[in-house]
Formats: sequence, C-alpha cells, structure tokens
Amino acid sequence: MRPAIDPRGGDIEDDASSSKRRSLLSLAGSLLAEISLPKLILAFTLLVVVPGLALGAAPILAAIWFGKLSSKLGSALVGVWPAVLLLIVVGVGWFGGRPLLRLAENSFWSLNSLVVQPGYAVCREALRQVVDLLLPAQASKTRRSRVRAAAALVAGGMISGLALIVLVVLLPHADLLRGAAGVGSPKHLAAVALTNAAVLIAAYLAAAAMVWAIADAAMAQPRDLEQFEQPREDVRTWRIAHLSDVHVVGERYGFRLESGRSGPRGNERLARLLAQLDLVHASDPLDAIVLSGDMTDAGRSSEWAEFLGAVLRHPRLVERMLIIPGNHDLNIVDRANPARLDLPTSPNKRLRKLRVLSAMGVVQGERVRIVDRAARRLGTTFASALQPHLEEIARFADVGRPWLSRRLSQLWTDAFPLVLPPDAEDGLGIILLDSNADTHFSFTNALGMVSVDQARGLELACAQYPHACWIIVLHHHVVEYPRPARALSERVGTALINGNWFVRRLKPLAGRTVLMHGHRHIDWIGECGGIPILSAPSPVMEATDDVPTYFYIHKLAIGSDRRLRLLPPQRITIEGEPSLH
Repeated sequence: MRPAIDPRGGDIEDDASSSKRRSLLSLAGSLLAEISLPKLILAFTLLVVVPGLALGAAPILAAIWFGKLSSKLGSALVGVWPAVLLLIVVGVGWFGGRPLLRLAENSFWSLNSLVVQPGYAVCREALRQVVDLLLPAQASKTRRSRVRAAAALVAGGMISGLALIVLVVLLPHADLLRGAAGVGSPKHLAAVALTNAAVLIAAYLAAAAMVWAIADAAMAQPRDLEQFEQPREDVRTWRIAHLSDVHVVGERYGFRLESGRSGPRGNERLARLLAQLDLVHASDPLDAIVLSGDMTDAGRSSEWAEFLGAVLRHPRLVERMLIIPGNHDLNIVDRANPARLDLPTSPNKRLRKLRVLSAMGVVQGERVRIVDRAARRLGTTFASALQPHLEEIARFADVGRPWLSRRLSQLWTDAFPLVLPPDAEDGLGIILLDSNADTHFSFTNALGMVSVDQARGLELACAQYPHACWIIVLHHHVVEYPRPARALSERVGTALINGNWFVRRLKPLAGRTVLMHGHRHIDWIGECGGIPILSAPSPVMEATDDVPTYFYIHKLAIGSDRRLRLLPPQRITIEGEPSLH
C-alpha cells in the first residue's frame, strides 16, 4: 500500500524557514513568537551597550589625562620630582592610552557596521525600490540610472537630517571635554558615556551619509553586459567554471532551509553536477573551478562531511577547486529556528569558522597563499599557516572552551584574502575574500561587508604582480542589479553594505580584473565602474527535482595589451529527474 504521506517528498515542516514558500511577514511572526528575551537583552548589551560605553568613555578619560598632563607640566618647571611625575603621567597615558584608543576604534566600527551603514543602505534601497515600481516599464536604462542616483542623494539627505536632529537634541547632555568634572556617580558616568557615543555616531553619520550619497550618485551605475569579446588567436585563454550556493544538507532527503520544498531533495543534484563537470573537464580541460560560497546549508559538521565526500570523489576537479565561505556556512545559528541567537560568548560561531578553515585546507591549502602584511607581499601557503594550529583547532572542536576561542580568534582574520598567484608575471591570478559580516542572529545572516584590512591585502597582492590580471571572488553581490526587484527584501540586507566603496577601491584595477560572486542564486553578467561582474546561479535553490538548472564556464582572455577580456561563456545544463508524484 502506498503511504498517505511520502516522507521523501517532505511536508510543511520543511518549509518552516523558507522565504520561497512563506512570506517575510509570516516568518517575522514566527520569529517574534520564538525569540528568547533574556538572550536578546544579553546580546544587545554585549554588541551595542558595551561598545557604546567604551566609545563614550574614551573622550572622558582622554580629557582627564590631558588635564593631569597640563597641571604637571606647569609644576614641572619648579622642581625635579614634579618632572619625574610628569614623565610617569605621560608614560601611563601613552602606553595605557593606546589600548583605550584601539578599544574605542573597534567599538566605533562595530556600531558603524551594526547600525549606521545598514541604516543608510536600507533607506537608499527602499527609495530605489519605490522608484523602480513607479517608473513605467518602458523607461530607458539611462533614465533609470539617473533616478537611482537621485534616490541615493535623497536617502543621504534624509539620514543626515535625522542624524543632525539627534545631535542637536543630545549635545547639551553630552560631555566630551570636561573629563571628571562633567560626571558624578558611576550611574551618571554610564549615562554620559552612552550620550557621548550617540553624539559621536550622530555627528559621524550626519557627515558620512552625505559623503556616501554623493559618492553613490556620482559613481557609474551598474549595467548589463550586452556583448562579449570575440575569440582571437593571439590571446591566452583560461576556462573557469563558476559554481555557487550548492547548500549541501546533511540528510539524504533533506530540504534547504531557504527554499524548502521549492528546491530539490538532498544532494543528488550536486552529485550529478560534479559528474557532468568531470566529463566536461575530460573533453576540454578547465583551469579553475570557483565555488563562491554557501557550500553548506547551515555550516554543520554533517553537511561539511557530505560536501567533502562529494567533491573528493572527483580528484581531478578538487585539484582545480577554490572555495570561499558564504553566509550559510557561517551565520546560520539554527536551521529550524531563525529566532535563535548565538551570544558573542558562544563557541558555535568560532566553530563554524574553524570548519570552513579546515575544509579550505583540504581543498586548496597547498595552492593558495596568505598575505604577509608586515612584509607587504605574499607569504606562505595556507596549509603551512594552518599547520601550527591544527592541534588547537581539533581541541577546540572537541571541548569548545572560550579561552581556546580567544587564542584562535586571529587565525580567521589573517586567512583572508587568500591568493592563487598567476603562473606568470603577466598571467591570471585569483583572489579569495570573506565578505560576510559578523552576526549572531539567523534572521540577519545575509549581511555582507569587505573589511579595509582585506582590501589592503588585495592591493598588496596585486602590487606584487603589477602586470597580471585577476579574478576576485567574494560571496555577496557588490551592487544591486539594474533591474526591478520583486520585493524590497531582495534588495535590503543581502548586498555588501559597503559595496559601492569596494567598487571604487577597485577602480585602479579596471581592465585587469573581474568580480565573481554568488548569494543571489540568479545569474547576471554586467559591469560597474569598468569592473565586469559575474553572478553565479544556484543549481539547487530555485528549482524542484524535475526542473533543469545550469551553471556557466567562463572563458577569459589576456591579449598583448595585458587587458582581461570576457569571451562568450559556456552554459552547462543539469537535467532534472522525474518527480515523486
């Protein structure tokens, strides 16, 4: 007898966190019902209140130190011991002040990435969404670009105006210059410090929002790439397979949390993709296989075991494969409950990062190199950099103690960017970035940001090979595509928060680089600011088992002028299989 419910086809429980099967309003309702209020309060305290106190207390302590310094400086002229005491005060301020300044700086950028830049990005994209809906379908691309640029200016003005209002209201209650004279009890000190932090952030936001807006409006708007270069005999070519967002699950019939039953069951689609890619490589060899993030659906150990098991069955592909972390590899706290929080003190976030590092060591560790910032050039291989930490990593994975986590905290930061050097001074290299913003909340898992430190590492690698061309791989899309989105949720919280800044930072590499990313699950080939941008479709997220999916093999060429060209790509189709019903 046939079962009334075929368990292989899943049921409504598999759609619990699916944005393809449920509306965001429905998901938000479930989230509010499941949120743990004590954990939310503690997370807010550690991520917002503590950085705010550190930032706000910095000017108070600095004013106290300068006050002591000036008084000792006056008395130092009338004796030896006051001069000695003056040197002690200067030394304490110099050596003790630098950690304080670092703490204040880190707190400022923590609040900036958590609140300030996302606020501007949400306002900008909301205005652009309204504009796209109001513009007639037949509006020209030029008109759309101009209106999108104007929306950035309006958003900047709105955010700047709100910040100025906050500044005017709070400034009388702040105390940035008087030091101890402006505070009383510890309770009053905390209130003044938080007010100081709000004033500093508001002043920064009032100015920065307009700077961002003007820069966004003035930069070249993204556009579709309408034609490719035609093949020529006098150029060197590379074939690069671009995969992304395979979202491997840990169960044979498991569904992806984001697509639910709107996506395929289990990992059979990936297995057939790899087998097909192996055949393609055998007939026309590939130079590299780039997988731009979200190898797993939630970064669980069982999912990494399935992913590594699948790819290691194809050694000819693995020796050409390069992977980077996606938001699902790092930022999903609980597949079944998007309301669940990871506290900053939890070892789980660090554990997900260490799983990524371990997988990257297996797949590409001997071929890619880290950037030695001190020497301002490429350093050792990633495998060699990882080697001294293997015992610590294994121990942390076994016991998860926070004190071990602190010792490994720098390992992740030092790992990116990873660089596959070009095979010749004027060849083609590949740079791998981590574009994931830190989050401890599954519902905000998609935020992205490229750090200044990674951008500097990228520039050091490119400076070492000034005549080479580069593929830069990251997970998040750097700009919104120049096409109307179905919903605001597709635009907000998914692109890089500082994507426009990153594109401008890459301007010196225009003509020598191409960006590859995933994250959106759909394909787009375009350019922005002279930088070609290639978005990879997901072979598993937008189609059920019976529907075919596809990916691209891109062909890149470098001519005698040392410029990187895009040739027509090859589209590889993965056929569907019969439905269970």
